[in-house]
Amino acid sequence: MNQSFTPASSFLLSRLNRRQFLRRSALAGAAAWGAPALLRGSGLNDKLNIAIIGVGGRGGANMGGVASENIVALCDVYEPPVNKAGQNHPQAKKYKDFRRVFDDAKDFDAVVVSTCEHTHPFAVLPALKLGKHVYCEKPLTHGVWEAQVLIDAARQAKVATQMGTQIHASDNYRRVVELIRTGAIGPVREAHVWVGRAWGWQSEEEAKAHQDIVSARERPSGSSPVPQGLDWEMWIGPAPFRPFHEVYWPGPKWYRWWDFGNGTMSDLGSHWIDLPWWALQLDHPLTIEAEGPPPHREIAPASMHAIYTYGARGDRPALTLHWYQGVMKPKAIAEGKIPPWGSGVLFVGDKGMLLADYAKHVLLPEEKFKDFKAPEPFIPKSKGHYQEWIHACKTGEPTTCNFLYSGPLTIANHLGNVAYRAGAKLEWDPMNLKAKNCPAAAPFIRREYRQGWALV
Repeated sequence: MNQSFTPASSFLLSRLNRRQFLRRSALAGAAAWGAPALLRGSGLNDKLNIAIIGVGGRGGANMGGVASENIVALCDVYEPPVNKAGQNHPQAKKYKDFRRVFDDAKDFDAVVVSTCEHTHPFAVLPALKLGKHVYCEKPLTHGVWEAQVLIDAARQAKVATQMGTQIHASDNYRRVVELIRTGAIGPVREAHVWVGRAWGWQSEEEAKAHQDIVSARERPSGSSPVPQGLDWEMWIGPAPFRPFHEVYWPGPKWYRWWDFGNGTMSDLGSHWIDLPWWALQLDHPLTIEAEGPPPHREIAPASMHAIYTYGARGDRPALTLHWYQGVMKPKAIAEGKIPPWGSGVLFVGDKGMLLADYAKHVLLPEEKFKDFKAPEPFIPKSKGHYQEWIHACKTGEPTTCNFLYSGPLTIANHLGNVAYRAGAKLEWDPMNLKAKNCPAAAPFIRREYRQGWALV
């Protein structure tokens, strides 16, 4: 298996005009996945036949995003949302086991995967191997090794892929990327990313203060009746089996348990770290370390601080990237150097700072930049997050969050948790997917699956 995963966006763009940017972006997109397979006999006005795997929660939202196409299959381990979705798509076949969906692969051209993250790769990989276009909710996988498997499979399949980083399609993110790449604040040597979400293991006091949605701080010893219509065995999938309990299901309760999710780091990191990842054209980190409360064997932390170092990239200097979640925040907030936004991204350059969130951004100090004129927009407006993927399926044009971009982002995010759980500063070897100095990290990079499950 080829373990190299240089991202599609690895062209080093700093001070570019619009023509240069578009030309290099087009080349980067083409390099990301080769010549994509087109929908057989299709045109822009033809509709895709799409199988929806996971139709409740995020799955329902993602299904709505592709509702312009033909929904031909509905699959979920919980029967009620399948039946509800079937009212709008009466011709769609219904399934509980996503593995059976692929028995009828001739029925569909593309797949939308919105299961819990511990089963993402098991639904995505067979689709790629069958040459189906794939949209997968974030994070792409449950772990590091799985993400590399999907990167390699996507590279070989040459189909349209997209991870569910919906904010990537926003105009605000595009304007921030343009400012950073045209040198508005000079070379960037630090970036800080923080989110206020505090889901995960907390003290009782923290849980009360944050009105945590789940009060469980340990694995429950008992069990609860399995809700009617829920296939709990299938929901568990490749994870270690445990009896049903309402602390795990429905979502988003599961996502704080290591067996099923990775907490806030890989989930919201997909959205927030995406901005510096894109603007600064990051790839694999050199080192990763993390701090927080002592790691819990079962539950991801509510609060944590991870630190990544990246080497120089062309004319871009070496970078230190900080991630904070829960009660941990950048010192610049406590020192009053930046507004106390609940979540945000701070770029620190030689000539100033840029502060951004999903919807807005500001150059700091504001007095210094009061007469600053932003460059004319040169990153094309998105067709819309879902529309990009649908268009790519029909035309072969690349998407902006294809798996060769979002896969390495997923790996980097997971490595924050790996460093935290291993309790060490990791020296990362991306070619071999190993922490060179920390063998204890190996089980957190690639885990064992329950008997009967294999990612092949």
